[in-house]
Amino acid sequence: MKPIDPEQIVRPFLIEDWGSTEYGTAFEKQKAYVADRLAGARKDTLIFTEHEPVYTMGLRKGAELNLVWDENTLSEKGIALYKSNRGGDITYHGPGQLTTYAIVNLDKLRDLHAYLRLMEDLLIKIVCQFGLKADRREGKTGIWIEKRKIAAIGVAVRSWVTYHGFALNVNNDLEAFSGIVPCGIVDGTVTSLRKELGFPVEMEEVKGVVCQAFLETFNDILN
Repeated sequence: MKPIDPEQIVRPFLIEDWGSTEYGTAFEKQKAYVADRLAGARKDTLIFTEHEPVYTMGLRKGAELNLVWDENTLSEKGIALYKSNRGGDITYHGPGQLTTYAIVNLDKLRDLHAYLRLMEDLLIKIVCQFGLKADRREGKTGIWIEKRKIAAIGVAVRSWVTYHGFALNVNNDLEAFSGIVPCGIVDGTVTSLRKELGFPVEMEEVKGVVCQAFLETFNDILN
């Protein structure tokens, strides 16, 4: 596949690449961007980052019960723990995983469930671009290849401006998922583009695919 250069895509939104970030720092920065978007001081923005190793717990009741490793093990593994205000259960972020945050004004849509379905459509398109068939699983969040989860979704909204987004497993070490019951799912496993394809994927290539798919999926509702 010929890599897509995000800077060459004509788009009605900004793209920022934050590189490697600590989760709490990125979370505070997202909130500042939301405030700017609400004030009209910022356009819709798509943000790429790879987080330092961290388990994040969403707002779903009982998320803490799906943490398997104890505090000592987390310290040994170098994995932080953070309570977030996004939707969903517990998940893992780390190097080699592309976490994508969308600061988007949903005033034209005003339907969070529809937004989540569009997020799923977006991820299915992205995975398909790498020759893999992905789909939803009824009653479960995220995107799956059969019963192997390849992407997690968790969003929040403030006055119809969204933040948080999705995490796509690209080249990341999947061993860290052993320390949790990912998103509370007990009848499935976790996978990545690298595991499914049998070789690593260039992260810049993935970012280009994400940008193009985001434009195609959300163009009608972007402001």
